Amino acid sequence: MSDLGPVAWPPAPIRTERLMLREPETRDRAAFIELLASPEVHAYLGGPRPRGELERETPEVPERWPGSFVVDLDGAMIGQILLRRANEHHRPAAVGKVDLGYLFLPRVWGCGYAAEACAAALAWLADALPGEPVVLATQTANLGSMRLATKLGFTEVERYEAWGAEQWLGMRSPVALSD
Repeated sequence: MSDLGPVAWPPAPIRTERLMLREPETRDRAAFIELLASPEVHAYLGGPRPRGELERETPEVPERWPGSFVVDLDGAMIGQILLRRANEHHRPAAVGKVDLGYLFLPRVWGCGYAAEACAAALAWLADALPGEPVVLATQTANLGSMRLATKLGFTEVERYEAWGAEQWLGMRSPVALSD
């Protein structure tokens, strides 16, 4: 469960030029299952979950908790953004900070949707929790995720070995916006 403190949930849908970030709905169940069962999506995340298991265990309205946004393109779910408080299962440098996670269906990779959605979620978080630093962890072998982290303003805190691969932890410190 997410702990975003005093943040009212759910927020109004967040609209970008092409996308909407919103709460999960019943119509998103099939896309959630597709996302979690995808070998491509989970290539750097320990592998996909079995589709049959997901069909049995995924509730009618998936992942409805603070910090979970569906990324919607033209009325259909294409991904998920997760903002959750890093706990003792994370690296010491991350504990207590908000952790940004994201998953997108492979058919929309390379279109800039992840950057657009993550930037919108980070802007929302900056308004909801001013001054809050955000962390992001990924495998160094996941070049797309590494590029996205840089594009979003994350800088390297450390590299470490976990799950049989080199991992990267980045942090995005809050910045004061100027005119």
